[in-house]
Amino acid sequence: MLDPRQIESWIRSGLACEHLSVTGDGRHFEALIVSAAFDGLSRVQRQQRVNDVLREHFETETLHALSMRCLTPAEAKERGLLG
Repeated sequence: MLDPRQIESWIRSGLACEHLSVTGDGRHFEALIVSAAFDGLSRVQRQQRVNDVLREHFETETLHALSMRCLTPAEAKERGLLG
């Protein structure tokens, strides 16, 4: 069974994150990813960026499903998600 901490590690290895949290049941996961790398990107482009980091794990079906909320630091602060 896949551990959310492993997914966090994979994401951090390919994307600088100001905040990252992953929760899930071992098969389906949800991630909150806050990164300055998302500045100027659309919602779809942000998710594509994360998918590129995780591509190998999706292709080998190690990771089946990941729901993502991808925000810039300013957006996260505006929503009260960061201090």
